Amino acid sequence: MNSRASHSQPERIVIATRESRLALWQAEHVRERLCALYPRCSVELLGMTTRGDQILDRPLAKVGGKGLFVKELETALLDRRADIAVHSMKDVPMVMEPGFALVAISARESPLDAFVSNRHASLGDIPPGGVVGTSSLRRESQLRARFPALAVSSLRGNLDTRLRKLDEGQYDAIILAAAGLTRLGLASRIRAVLPAELSLPAAGQGALGIEALSGRPEVAAWMAPLADAGTSACVRAERAVSRALAGSCEVPLGAFAVIEGERLHLRGFVAAPDGSRIASAELRGDPADAEALGQSLADELRARGAEEILAALGGWALRSAARSGASQ
Repeated sequence: MNSRASHSQPERIVIATRESRLALWQAEHVRERLCALYPRCSVELLGMTTRGDQILDRPLAKVGGKGLFVKELETALLDRRADIAVHSMKDVPMVMEPGFALVAISARESPLDAFVSNRHASLGDIPPGGVVGTSSLRRESQLRARFPALAVSSLRGNLDTRLRKLDEGQYDAIILAAAGLTRLGLASRIRAVLPAELSLPAAGQGALGIEALSGRPEVAAWMAPLADAGTSACVRAERAVSRALAGSCEVPLGAFAVIEGERLHLRGFVAAPDGSRIASAELRGDPADAEALGQSLADELRARGAEEILAALGGWALRSAARSGASQ
């Protein structure tokens, strides 16, 4: 992609990105930072449509998971049409394909979930039978556990599409990532930010990751100034929990870390989709041991019943797939 530029002074960088408004904002944000770092470098965007953007009539868990948002961008890296790809970290599969690497995780926007409604000020204000939209089994399981009288309905599409469906009256409220709304100047749509105690975030939520070919050390060197050490430690710990528990769109799982002083505080849960069973745990440790802390928390979750929940989820996934096939 680039000519024989030195590690410190790239001449041209091409960023592969999805073409949703939020993805383009994220890529443009990275482009601006790179332009400030390397003023003589030409930084360009390569917009792409992924399978995850194209399949809007079925939940992600039934069509291949969040990795559908990544594969086409990785192909552009392999073909050297792009040098890097910019992702929402919560969309990056927990086990990356061989030959690819996360070369930087930038400072995090709010990692929390947001309550968005035109009718109600909070989840507690919605009357029984009210419909809440979400695309996430993680959010759904927590909603069903804490607000069993509410109806939870699937919500797909990009951010603008989800807000339009709310405005059309299809839902009493929807739950979205606060970071996406804030980044697009839509923070005024947030009626309430849900505390982690009410809706524990997904691993990596609110953070941006930069992916490149693992065999291109010069690209990793170019991206190094964009990395944030605190965010990186938190996200590595969260992803380690999810990876150890085979976290995917089919597993209602949350993992959330913050740095408090010199310690990393990590929380996690695994739940049944209907919220009937939840295994949760937390621990604290040295941020330098982020991935080991994630593994330890996963072990603790197993000891508290996550193994049984995950085993039951295997049967649930098969039944869900069978129902989906019968309805198509």
